[in-house]
Amino acid sequence: MIGLMTSINSYAQDNDYNYETSKKEITTMMLQQANDWSNGNIEAFMEGYIKSDSLKFVGSNGLTYGWKNTLENYKKGYPTKEHTGTLTFNLLAFDQLAVTVFLVIGEFHLKRTVGDADGMFSIILKRIDGEWKIIADHSS
Repeated sequence: MIGLMTSINSYAQDNDYNYETSKKEITTMMLQQANDWSNGNIEAFMEGYIKSDSLKFVGSNGLTYGWKNTLENYKKGYPTKEHTGTLTFNLLAFDQLAVTVFLVIGEFHLKRTVGDADGMFSIILKRIDGEWKIIADHSS
């Protein structure tokens, strides 16, 4: 019984450590995304997403599958620096769904000369090859 309790306690400590470390890594990645977007570099912003046809993006135009299609939609919707503006995130909740999977809920704010835009998002991230990648994004 002592061995079982030690294993449970060790697992809980690892999860606590992984949670805080993962939260910091995800926050850092998203800050980089905001900087890339604010510099008008949508391709660099997209590095935060899994480069796969399995990527799911839900927005005002419905469901989009795939990294390339999501990139093209961003380019169409934000064709110039005036449209991309300056992006900031307010990260509201981090929920660890599995050791390598997180749900993050937050707000986005775009300060732009063509009119500001604000909204909410929920993203699912997965740790792949040592990096956090967005595998599903629902933004509205």
